[in-house]
Amino acid sequence: MNITALYNSIFTNSNKITNENLSSLYSPNETNRYNGASSEIEEGAFKDLISSEIEKLNNQQVKADNLTQGFISGEVEDLHTVLIATEEARISLELAVQVRNKCIEAYKEINSMQI
Repeated sequence: MNITALYNSIFTNSNKITNENLSSLYSPNETNRYNGASSEIEEGAFKDLISSEIEKLNNQQVKADNLTQGFISGEVEDLHTVLIATEEARISLELAVQVRNKCIEAYKEINSMQI
């Protein structure tokens, strides 16, 4: 299972929010205020955070798969290490799915707000 490929396919097909889309929500005075504030915050900080966490998740999945394959082939003899790595990968994936669900829920709630 390659989580990075799944992440890339999901986010390339999703709608992208740009500063132009956000600025249309505010009056001109408010737009200037928010554009000034956005210069203090790194552009893409959220994207970088999500990308790094998905990369960690992918690494955990790959490690668990490698340990499982190693155990099956006889290279790894410690079953406990395999089970621990597999369980960590499973729990991490469940957490990622729950975070994704909360983000989608928040996005839908923001979209349904009346201005």
